[in-house]
Amino acid sequence: MNYSEKTYTINEAKKKAERYCAYQERCHLEVITKLRTMRMIPEAIDLITTHLIQNDFLNEERFSRSYARGKFNIKNWGKRKIVSELQRRNISKFNIKLAMEEIDEEDYLEKLDLIARKRLIQIKEGKLQKRRKKLADYLLYRGWETNLVYSKISELIS
Repeated sequence: MNYSEKTYTINEAKKKAERYCAYQERCHLEVITKLRTMRMIPEAIDLITTHLIQNDFLNEERFSRSYARGKFNIKNWGKRKIVSELQRRNISKFNIKLAMEEIDEEDYLEKLDLIARKRLIQIKEGKLQKRRKKLADYLLYRGWETNLVYSKISELIS
């Protein structure tokens, strides 16, 4: 039975939302979207999200910090992409700023160096200009800052 067929009481929806949030950190938008797919009315959604916040199942600061750490450490994303994705999830500027504090500047530059070198080895292009472009495209797509990308490319490909 899928969500569109089943109806939930407030208590059933609360329990389901609690499990959803306990499984991994969630942002408000994800929880609201989940409750909408469960066909909950706006008043019920407000009631349930309030319950989740009061009982610490839902915490935007904790979510944004965890999200930033995870995307940086596991996905090798740069700050631009992380910020962009947090904004897409309607995270406040204050919490985005806190999330960026989770990324140590020294680790950030080391990670850029590591993934740039690793990617450069994988690029089989013979022409210097095309190698530079492919590396730049790769790093920029992953959200690394333009000035850092081009200075790293100048350092690695001369």
